[in-house]
Amino acid sequence: MSEHVDVLIVGAGLSGIGAACQLRAGHPGRSVAVLEARDVSGGTWDLFRYPGVRSDSDMFTFGYRWRPWPSETALADGPLILDYLRTVAEERGVDRLIRYRHRVVSAAWDSATARWSVVVDHDGVESTITCDLLWGCTGYYDYERGHRPEFPGEESFAGQVVHPQFWPEDLDHTGLDVVVIGSGATAVTLVPALAEKARHVTMLQRTPTYIIPQPDRDPLAVALRRLPERVRYPVVRWANVLKLVANYQLAQRFPAQARKLVRRLAEKSLPSDTSYDEHFQPPYDPWDQRLCVVPDGDLFRALREGGASVVTDSIETFTPGGIRTTSGRELAADLVITATGLELKLFGGIEITVDGEPLVASETMAYKGLMLSGVPNFVFTIGYTNASWTLKADLVGDYVVRLLDFMDARGLRTVVPVREDAVGERPFMDLQSGYIQRAVAWLPRQGDRAPWQLKQNYFVDVRTIRRGEIDDDVLAFT
Repeated sequence: MSEHVDVLIVGAGLSGIGAACQLRAGHPGRSVAVLEARDVSGGTWDLFRYPGVRSDSDMFTFGYRWRPWPSETALADGPLILDYLRTVAEERGVDRLIRYRHRVVSAAWDSATARWSVVVDHDGVESTITCDLLWGCTGYYDYERGHRPEFPGEESFAGQVVHPQFWPEDLDHTGLDVVVIGSGATAVTLVPALAEKARHVTMLQRTPTYIIPQPDRDPLAVALRRLPERVRYPVVRWANVLKLVANYQLAQRFPAQARKLVRRLAEKSLPSDTSYDEHFQPPYDPWDQRLCVVPDGDLFRALREGGASVVTDSIETFTPGGIRTTSGRELAADLVITATGLELKLFGGIEITVDGEPLVASETMAYKGLMLSGVPNFVFTIGYTNASWTLKADLVGDYVVRLLDFMDARGLRTVVPVREDAVGERPFMDLQSGYIQRAVAWLPRQGDRAPWQLKQNYFVDVRTIRRGEIDDDVLAFT
């Protein structure tokens, strides 16, 4: 006999905890279970343990809309975020819904019964849970494997090579020469944190990234600290939303002016002997790839104080004592950190079938960025690439609550987006970042018009996802 729940959520990270909280509030009578493959909750914020790990989105939009972020800190570190998530889960009773070490192996939809049959592995023993709605909150990257290129001569290197996704608990970098390979969010976080104890840290990048400083404490939150939280939080949150959306839209429409603005913000923080053009001017426009934000300009401060430096070059080979670049420069290293990126994994790698047919994600089209064409009673949460992840996660939760209200009121059991033949295809994500481009061929598609097109605009999505009509002639109900 298999167990049955009304809604089955896969993943107990930021998205899964939020989804369960919104369901508990909007549909308290529904049975809900949250399956988590790991031993603990928190997702990304428990997995990543490297020095300095933090959010690169402000916490007033990265925190849930319905549960204020309890601090003036704008860019919080991993432990603070993890404490926030677990506190929210405990406050809302969601911690009691989570089943740890429950890895979802497969999910099969059966139209005859209008149910999902989900095979779950718990400590090597498989069981089946059925559900009416399956909600994927697994994020979009592979927890078991980061992007790790093989470099020439690695076997000759006398030091240690570490990927940030799998940071050893006992690693002591005190007094070491460290090379961090990469220029993305992880690299710019690691460099100033490592520089506090290392002899020297070199950020070795093949291509620069746009990097801008941001105050560690939100100035508006500080100014309004005397106001009640119920008043202050919405004001600060909306101010940050406006800033995020405006910055992205301005960068898209006026890239030359955006380049100048980023340059002005960064250049005044750099030491005089560090060339902006060589090390901080990418060959693409702002927001073609995600911008990196550094709290109080900590990366630039590490460069000014001499604890860190930047080298823009490519790797010719590892040597016993470090790395030699293609220009012939020798970089001494006792420790090399490969901050070379993520590998995407859709829906946690679950094998999905619909009436016996395997799901091929690239043959589907995303509906409002939260459902897939031809896949009934299935929702997924993937946040924004140009703003806070949680802004979109909250909207998906709002939508699911409204969708279930709509179906309950009409006695409906199934819902499925039906793709229109005339809709043209576009890539699911339009950023040029390497981790997205490596996966774009097997991701779902988006369309060239609503509701299949992903605008990556919170204000548009508030109108279409939170407030738009549920019955829009695209969804088919039975």
